[in-house]
Amino acid sequence: MRLIVGLGNPGPRYARNRHNIGFLAIDEIARVHRASPFRRRFQGEAAEVVLGTERAILLKPQTFMNESGRAVSEAQRFYKIALADVIVLHDELDLAPAKLRVKQGGGNAGHNGLRSITAQCGNDYRRVRLGIGHPGDKAQVHAYVLNDFGKAEEPWVEDLCRAVADHAPLLAAGEDASFQNKVHLAMAGRGWDDVKPVARGGPPKN
Repeated sequence: MRLIVGLGNPGPRYARNRHNIGFLAIDEIARVHRASPFRRRFQGEAAEVVLGTERAILLKPQTFMNESGRAVSEAQRFYKIALADVIVLHDELDLAPAKLRVKQGGGNAGHNGLRSITAQCGNDYRRVRLGIGHPGDKAQVHAYVLNDFGKAEEPWVEDLCRAVADHAPLLAAGEDASFQNKVHLAMAGRGWDDVKPVARGGPPKN
């Protein structure tokens, strides 16, 4: 069994934030693969799904980003899932918009959700890095990730989440390189080869 976690902040205020692309991807996996309804469990929202030949739990922590590890560790302990079978989908500032990379372990690059999971569970889980780009100024990062995707960004966000969902069985099977390549080809085929970040200064939207 796999535990596939999307990172984000709970509630409608944050639903379309760049920081919540992990939630968006999990929702699309659930839709495409006809997961069970999400219900409140493990300090989050959880659903069961079959991806290819693998059973998986989809989890959206409802603890706010910097406490994500509490929900992940609770679900991991309940199902006795090895850390190598925990997969976390999250926004990545240091990756161009519409790009995706998969890695196991490594640094947390200042991401509070990853930092919390590492503190609660250990570091050797798999990460699906969903590129949102960088605003170009460190002082703008907080506002950038907590603002909604702009209208010009929505098409590639939808296509990236759909590509992740379409090829999620490869991810569940541990075929990370094939999964990454299939998503890349899908995005290239839709013309998302060179998407530029949309810098957004100012306070987060309410």
